[in-house]
Amino acid sequence: MKKLRSSRYVTALIAGAFFMENLDGTVIATALPQMARSFHVGAVHLNIGMTAYLLTLAVFIPISGWVADRFGSRSVFATAIALFTFASLLCGYSQTLTQFTLMRILQGIGGAMMVPVGRLIVLRTTPKDQLTQAIAYITWPGLTALVLGPPLGGFITTYASWHWIFFLNLPLGVVALVLTLLWVENFRVDEHHPFDWLTFLLAGCASTGIVYAMEKLGGEGDRWQMPAVILTLSLLSGVLAVVVARRKPATSLIDFDSLRLSSYALSVYGASAFRIAVSVLPFLLPLMFQIAFGLNAFTSGLYLLALFAGDLSMKIIVIPLLRRFGFRRILIVNGVITAASVALCATLSPATPVPLLLVILFAHGAFRSMEFTCMTTLAYTEIPSERMSRANGFLSAVMQLSMGMGVAVGAITLRLVAHARGHSATLPQLRDFHLAILFMAVLALGPVFNSLSLAPDAGATTSGHRRQELEALEAEAH
Repeated sequence: MKKLRSSRYVTALIAGAFFMENLDGTVIATALPQMARSFHVGAVHLNIGMTAYLLTLAVFIPISGWVADRFGSRSVFATAIALFTFASLLCGYSQTLTQFTLMRILQGIGGAMMVPVGRLIVLRTTPKDQLTQAIAYITWPGLTALVLGPPLGGFITTYASWHWIFFLNLPLGVVALVLTLLWVENFRVDEHHPFDWLTFLLAGCASTGIVYAMEKLGGEGDRWQMPAVILTLSLLSGVLAVVVARRKPATSLIDFDSLRLSSYALSVYGASAFRIAVSVLPFLLPLMFQIAFGLNAFTSGLYLLALFAGDLSMKIIVIPLLRRFGFRRILIVNGVITAASVALCATLSPATPVPLLLVILFAHGAFRSMEFTCMTTLAYTEIPSERMSRANGFLSAVMQLSMGMGVAVGAITLRLVAHARGHSATLPQLRDFHLAILFMAVLALGPVFNSLSLAPDAGATTSGHRRQELEALEAEAH
């Protein structure tokens, strides 16, 4: 009972740290104009602060598993929290854009260690049959942070100042640091292997270039040639990283052994398309509400709170549903329903009754939350403990890259739709938003196609699916 209670405490701690880290990536969006005036620059220049943070995460997440194995999970997680908290303080005291950007990079280094190592701690402290619940508790903070960030940032900026966006991390970080030192075991592996520096550098260049190029292509400028070249070179660097990693598969950053498992591969391939698709909506919907509906920023942000409520609602029933239907059936059926809920967002218009609009957003939040939880949990159900850090490190990097690309993909799609319809993307029309959202609905079907190859009892040890049937058959046999 003590171990069970301890694992729940640790899970709650990790979930809180996840929320703090993910919220920090989105909360400054509505504070950019005020920050720009403080730094005496144009608001568009503040995008470098958000981009630098995302790029740092994309580069340093792959190293997290190796560092945790070598120095201990508690040591690395505590150091990451301390670094993230200290960088938040420095962000709040920044006087220039250059200072702010450097501090955001420092924050990104802390966040890159905090998220995957925190998930690794949960995976190692939670029994397999309770893994679904644990993953659910650490998944929803990241999803809700995407929704809560902009309105919370707007509230703080309006009634206080942008500095408090970062100062609020200080008490949270101190509490998380103390609890980490008290609750988390400093697990490390006895066998050390050399770090795969070449793959790390190639993959880092690929991740950085892809995110940067996508951000530029999604911007309002007409200069697309240089971002296109950077994107091409980045993809080439990614291919080279795979080639180099295959030369030493046992120690490479890319976990080829885990990728042979269909349960893990689903969370890398089809799930990446899903993450991109659903992370686009918190970007496209507020724009549509403000530009096409004529709502103010605060009201459009409040509408998205329905997504937050939907996220929370599924945590209560995810375990019973998995026990009843299993991973495969839920991922297929719920995946189709989630894509349909995205498509429903393409039917919204200024004439849509507010209650109906909120119901659609709530339903989408609930179904996407279920899909996220199932995909993330299933990924680790067949991974042996000795390979957990590699599998988690690689998947964390893929997850961050796909989530980080969401806004850029949404912006690019919106631009392409506007140009295809023969008008400027500077002021998108309602139909542009609808077509872009419909494209995301198709993209969200990625896990559905991957799930078709899953065995009916995939992840049964974790979900408990068919356990009662097996027990009944065993009883009859005896």
